[in-house]
Amino acid sequence: MGLLGGIGPEATGEFYLALISKFQEKGLIKSNKDFPQIIINSIPAPELVYENISEEDLRPYIKGVKELEKFGVDFIVMICNTIHLFYEKLQKEIKVPIIDLKEEVKKYLSNKNIKSITVLGSPKIMKEGLYDFKGIDYITPNKGEMKALSSAVFNFNKGFDKIEQKEVVKRIATKYLNQGTEMIILGCTEVALMFKNENMPKINPMDILVEATINYYLN
Repeated sequence: MGLLGGIGPEATGEFYLALISKFQEKGLIKSNKDFPQIIINSIPAPELVYENISEEDLRPYIKGVKELEKFGVDFIVMICNTIHLFYEKLQKEIKVPIIDLKEEVKKYLSNKNIKSITVLGSPKIMKEGLYDFKGIDYITPNKGEMKALSSAVFNFNKGFDKIEQKEVVKRIATKYLNQGTEMIILGCTEVALMFKNENMPKINPMDILVEATINYYLN
């Protein structure tokens, strides 16, 4: 399997460890030889935290999936939420299948009968509604909150005052939970890292992606 990561690197490391743990939890590993070959392409790509994402911004991502294809992987997993807004564009660039995170999240929400969500992620994700599905109330943070989220994610990824960045995002999440949102969707890998140990109603799409990755591998 090929993992497109580096967006950001810490989240890619978390995903890899979660994937390995899930293989073990499912009893699929009897010896080290039972682990799949996993190729991680951690790319130096621009953060997709802004409203306007250009063709130039996407080039490293396209290059990244093409490199994985040349390596001979059977399928690709993109460890980033925002890049999945461009899923079809990237899939057209290669013949190797890419797991569609949007579809996996849709199935999960439907199976859990969740009726209202607030997504905390990049402005692009929140405005274009990557996780906006029919039959589920989609409550969007305001423009000022989107800007604060972008800044927090950017600074967190740089390692700048991580505790403060986490508090900024936590205040926004708490506001919408108090207003009746059933579930917070951690629509950015950095936001998921910030909220890893937070006790609140939340869904990390990367956890869904781990499960989907193993199912795809087994099938």
